[in-house]
Amino acid sequence: MQGNGFKVGAVVFFLALSAWYLFPSFQGLSLNNRLEGMGQEERVDYERENYSRIESIKEKSLNLGLDLQGGMHVTMEVGLRELLVQLAGERRDDMFDQVLVAADARAEIEGISLIDAFVEEFEGRDPDASLSRYFRSEEITRRSSNAEVTDYLRTEAAEAMQRAMQVIRNRVDRYGVTEPSIQTQGSRRIVVELPGIDDPERVRRLLKGTARLEFRLMADPGELNSSLQRIISYYEVDVAAEADSVETPAEEDTSEEADTSFDVSQLLAETEGLDDVGNPLLDVLIPAGQGSVVFGEVSVQDTATFNSLMADPEVQAMLPRDIELLYDANPSGTGGAEYYPVLAVNVNAELTGDVITDARADFDQTTNQPLVDMEMNSEGARVWSRITGANVGKNVAIVLDRVVYSYPTVIGQISGGRSQITGLASQEESDDIVTVLKSGALPAPVEIVEERTVGPSLGIVARKSGFTSLLVGLSIVALFMIIYYRGGGMVADLALIINIIFILGILAGFNATLTLPGIAGIVLTIGMAVDANVLIFERVREEQSTGKTLKASIDGGYGKALSAIVDANITTFFVGIILYSFGVGPIQGFAVTLMAGILASLFSAIVFTRIIFDYVVIGRRGAVGFG
Repeated sequence: MQGNGFKVGAVVFFLALSAWYLFPSFQGLSLNNRLEGMGQEERVDYERENYSRIESIKEKSLNLGLDLQGGMHVTMEVGLRELLVQLAGERRDDMFDQVLVAADARAEIEGISLIDAFVEEFEGRDPDASLSRYFRSEEITRRSSNAEVTDYLRTEAAEAMQRAMQVIRNRVDRYGVTEPSIQTQGSRRIVVELPGIDDPERVRRLLKGTARLEFRLMADPGELNSSLQRIISYYEVDVAAEADSVETPAEEDTSEEADTSFDVSQLLAETEGLDDVGNPLLDVLIPAGQGSVVFGEVSVQDTATFNSLMADPEVQAMLPRDIELLYDANPSGTGGAEYYPVLAVNVNAELTGDVITDARADFDQTTNQPLVDMEMNSEGARVWSRITGANVGKNVAIVLDRVVYSYPTVIGQISGGRSQITGLASQEESDDIVTVLKSGALPAPVEIVEERTVGPSLGIVARKSGFTSLLVGLSIVALFMIIYYRGGGMVADLALIINIIFILGILAGFNATLTLPGIAGIVLTIGMAVDANVLIFERVREEQSTGKTLKASIDGGYGKALSAIVDANITTFFVGIILYSFGVGPIQGFAVTLMAGILASLFSAIVFTRIIFDYVVIGRRGAVGFG
């Protein structure tokens, strides 16, 4: 054993290091088994009491991929069409819209860039027209050529894609997903893999939110009530005109000033029992009383019908000027009957989220309800002070992505740039809003065009199948080595076990993710590790056939097989590097385990087995055969 002190120390060190990195994984396995044996209430109480410890174990455990623990695979498309509309702004005209629609359809059919399709469609309609009529920037002027504008649009599109990638990555990281995969696909799509997700709907909202935060004034309650009266009467008359063929009574004198103190409840009382006439709006809307900025309430299942009724241009004209209707973020009601309040807010924003410098989730000290605290920069604080000072006693809506999260009544002027989002349903919602605000706004809307969800049960089946294949492969190889090489085969099998421990330790140490293809990489590595031992043992046999002693044969076998083993493993390692560099998702998982397995098999086959042979044969502690 003389001269093997360093090798023994290296083996002990790497085994201890692997055990150190794998220990949290064993803790996590034990914890999962314990939680599965608990009842629902007991489990909730245990997780609350041991939250920090559980999160620490999860963070340090060996990560499992989407296919092994379940999760979401989402393909999103960045809205370049909306980006072009934003860049054109108020310079849009009918020709711009027509060209954009044609270009979008062509890009989808032919699979080409929307920018190229837009430019070609535009120049095809009018070769002498200039794109600079629609687009302006510091680089683009009225005299800029179409080629310069095209380069500008391509740059903006590329930057929008990169910005969307960064924003989505920030949101996913803040959400706490372990080892997500976020990659581009073509010029418009982003592929996101999120393992371990148990709330897909929450993730969808998180990924799609554009983070457009606005502070808007709300409609005057008196004007809104009058508008509501006219809209209800519009649908009342519209239906009655078709159903009632009776002669219309003489019109009453309307010369007197109209009564603006209309109460919707009065109209409801008057129309009670008129089922033969009906009113499609009142079938889906519960009108609010007078003196409110709430237009009414709509049940969850009737929102589509309500939207269709309110989309009528004549109905839109009846709303107060510069007012639009938006839904509240959270429905009201219990027992399965949920209603969304419909709020009347100003179309134009008084202040946007660009002035927000910090946001954090908190709780109301009085009601203990979740809220979001926000701080503004100096410019935002100045504007916010002016807005609140000029609208004391009125409501200001806080709108995020066209959904009203709160509409507090201004009690007094607010200086210092502090504001809050209240009325939130849960702490998760406040955390998600903070995540979206801190991660930044998407440069263009994104839409989910493909989604696949792998359930936890399917992930468990894949995990069991993968580990079963690993054990079966290991058992067959181990049995073959013992039958064919006898004592030498037993040493090789021991090296295989050490090899697997090293591989898992490397993955855990570098916080890599174990996937189903990764397990396939480990199975392949088992064969490669045995291949190294086979080369050594066959060389030893050749040396023994020449009449050399066992010690001399082992020395010769290791020396002559070393070059072939190193050459084969190095070339395979380079293939793993290439797969990792140019592959995506599962291919990268396979490449990681392959490279880790090559390093581990080289060490175990060359160093570990040699230590055993030196201890057994050269140290004269026994004898070992090679078949």
